[in-house]
Amino acid sequence: MVGTPTGQGLLERRLGLPDAVGIGLGSMIGAGVFAAFAPAARAAGAGLLIGLVLAAVVAYCNATSSARLAARYPASGGTYVYGRERLGDFWGYLAGWGFVVGKTASCAAMALTVGSYLWPQHMHAVAVAAVVALTAVNYAGMAKTVRLTRVIVTVVLTVLAAFVVICLTSGTPQAARLDVASDATVSGILQAAGLLFFAFAGYARIATLGEEVRDPARIIPRAIPIAFGLTLVVYAAVAVAALTVLGSTGLSQATAPLADAVRAAGLPALAPVVNVGAAVAATGSLLALILGISRTTLAMARDRHLPHVLAAVHPRFKIPHRAELLIGAVVAILAGTADLRGAIGFSSFGVLVYYAIANACAWTLTPGEGRPPRFVPALGLAGCLILAFSLPLTSVITGAAVLASGAAAYGLRRAIVNRSS
Repeated sequence: MVGTPTGQGLLERRLGLPDAVGIGLGSMIGAGVFAAFAPAARAAGAGLLIGLVLAAVVAYCNATSSARLAARYPASGGTYVYGRERLGDFWGYLAGWGFVVGKTASCAAMALTVGSYLWPQHMHAVAVAAVVALTAVNYAGMAKTVRLTRVIVTVVLTVLAAFVVICLTSGTPQAARLDVASDATVSGILQAAGLLFFAFAGYARIATLGEEVRDPARIIPRAIPIAFGLTLVVYAAVAVAALTVLGSTGLSQATAPLADAVRAAGLPALAPVVNVGAAVAATGSLLALILGISRTTLAMARDRHLPHVLAAVHPRFKIPHRAELLIGAVVAILAGTADLRGAIGFSSFGVLVYYAIANACAWTLTPGEGRPPRFVPALGLAGCLILAFSLPLTSVITGAAVLASGAAAYGLRRAIVNRSS
């Protein structure tokens, strides 16, 4: 396989099925569940529930395509590798470029979310400290990352379960607030689906860690749907609980939706617990994001689309240490100097294009290569493109500009290489 090293350049296969599922849950059940419902409610009102279903259908297709491809190509890099192998070098590069740039902005957004919940008066300082700490955890090896992820997932699931029980057993929930026909439009529902897709996108982390999974052909196709299914159940329960208490108007206006719902349910003393849960969830997302970006950076550096010095693998910890240090430094600078918490739409656009390429790759698989049913990549590809261009106009323009700049850099590099050869 092009760009895959041998010997000391390989990462170590340490992850079993529970580890892979845990990383997927840590990636998906993150800050999105605490942040994405408010903008989705502004776009579609109670119709965000339909948007959640649409996002889930598209995400399921993406997850299935990604699982089949990851089993076929168990190397670091995810869709960067699949695009390169199935569609050609440019499409793999474009997927990797969009993922690295978009998700780097998401990392800064998640770090700032941690700071805004834990110590809002010193949000940027806390964000930088969180990035430094999590980069150190990832640098120390995959085993420590997996252990911390398990703790984070346990805490977040406990907080969310308590939230759902509190909201649905209080005297405030009203089923009439779930009426999706009252204020929803088709365009609003599609926009909500695009925004909520941000919250599902973490299953890519399992695929990008393909080089570190034991028996990837068996484990990855099982881990992705398990993590995705559990996340969908959690998100649906949280969305219903929040809507029945706050209503679509209250949810759309909330700055901290879950904490506001707990207050409205008559238990304001538990709002700080929800805030801590949000901070822990954002920490889990940040941990997994840094993990995924560094592996995609490693794969692109191996093929010299990024500086080859970033392709180094630590001889002891078996992690792409230079890539992780660079990503950590860039994210720390962004988190310390800019407020990128509004990057949900931009990140969603980049990730939707990333998965559109993944579905196109899955379409080219043969039955002997584990191709999913034809409708899966077809629906996934069409759904990704529709949702991407249904996002707010600023998100579409910014995302398209990032992809165009990456394409221009690719063309310039190819021209220089061709001229020198």
